[in-house]
Amino acid sequence: MKRALRIAGLALAGVLLVAAVFHTFVMAALAGYLEKDSAPVKADLAYVLAGDGYGHRIFKAGDLVREGYAPEALVGGPAGTYGFHESDLAIPFAVKAGYPESYFVGLPMDAHSTREEAQTAVAEFRRRGAKRVLLVTSNYHTRRSGGLFRSVAPDIDFVVVGAPDEHFTARGWWHDREAEKTFVIEWLKTVAGWFKI
Repeated sequence: MKRALRIAGLALAGVLLVAAVFHTFVMAALAGYLEKDSAPVKADLAYVLAGDGYGHRIFKAGDLVREGYAPEALVGGPAGTYGFHESDLAIPFAVKAGYPESYFVGLPMDAHSTREEAQTAVAEFRRRGAKRVLLVTSNYHTRRSGGLFRSVAPDIDFVVVGAPDEHFTARGWWHDREAEKTFVIEWLKTVAGWFKI
C-alpha cells in the first residue's frame, strides 16, 4: 500500500512538473489550433464576417482591396445593434479611417450564427458568380469559419485571411481577461461544431 501511494505521489508530482514546465506551450498550442488562415491570393471578392466591434476585419478587407486581391469587399451585416445592421456601422467606420466607400458593399441579413451567416453570404456569392472568396475574420475565428463556409459551399474556393484581434494572440492570451473569454467561447463553439450541437 505504501509503495502504491509513493508511486501515485511521484506520478502526480511528475504530471505537475510537466504541466508547470510546458503550460505556456500547451496554452499557446490550444489557441494556435483555432487559427488556420492563409496568405491572400487574387479572388473574385472579399467577405468581411460580422462580429468585430473594433474594425480590424473591415480594415483588413480594405487593405486587401487596396492591394488588388479583390475588386470589392462584401460586409456581413446582422441586425441587432440599436436597430442597425452591423454593416451600416462598419462601412462608415472604415470610411472615417480613410478607406474609400467604393471598396465596400453592405450585406444586411438576419443571421444569428456563423453558419447562418455563411448560408446567407453564399447565396450572394453565387448570385455574383464568385468562384474564389477571401474570408476575412479575426485570427481566433479562422479555422471554424473556414470550415463552416466550406461545408455550406464546397464548390467555392474559400481563402481565409486572419485579421488581428484587439486582445487575442495565441501566445499570451491567458494574460488578458477579454482574450480568456474569447478563447473559452471559441473553443466551446468549436467543440459544439464537432458534435453538430
